[in-house]
Amino acid sequence: MKSRPGPSPRRARAIARARPGVSLSSASPGFTLIELAVVIFIMGLMLTVAMPYLGGFRQAALRSQARRLAGRATYMFDEATGHKLVLRLIFDLDNNGYAAAQLDPYAVQPVFAPDSSVSGRPIMMPAAIRIRDVTIEGIGTVNRGTVATTFYPEGYVDATVVHLDDASGDVMTLEFSPLTGQVTIISGDVMPSGMSR
Repeated sequence: MKSRPGPSPRRARAIARARPGVSLSSASPGFTLIELAVVIFIMGLMLTVAMPYLGGFRQAALRSQARRLAGRATYMFDEATGHKLVLRLIFDLDNNGYAAAQLDPYAVQPVFAPDSSVSGRPIMMPAAIRIRDVTIEGIGTVNRGTVATTFYPEGYVDATVVHLDDASGDVMTLEFSPLTGQVTIISGDVMPSGMSR
């Protein structure tokens, strides 16, 4: 049996005009205003839930860099004490990084040579995080150029405070304990008592 072709578009319009309850627009697909409002509400709700976590990711990067610097300083304190070396952690604030150097015991003049070991390679901060300033007891606060914290073989380090910040304005404070070499990480812009800017 042969199927019959449907009515032509002109004939369909004529049928729609002849039947008052049928319209061509009711057959076209689309969204109602209520459906669009529900979708926009759900998207807004999802963004409201997700926004605090996006800030947490940014602050996690800042915390990670603070822990990395604290780990380097603790390692250098242990190396200086254990191997009876004079080491320096050199902060290059203009290039936003830091590196380790060791006093050459055979040099006529005191010279700090860059640490060529794998653990001594220079570290550059990510673009979104910067070393804002470094305060060293006896030197003061430095926010450009280079400054160095010295680790001594007798088991102490220069009292040092380092501030790291990120693009959103969050700040982490690292405080180097001169007697134990332990580095305390504090959330926020803190200057411990006894240290002056």
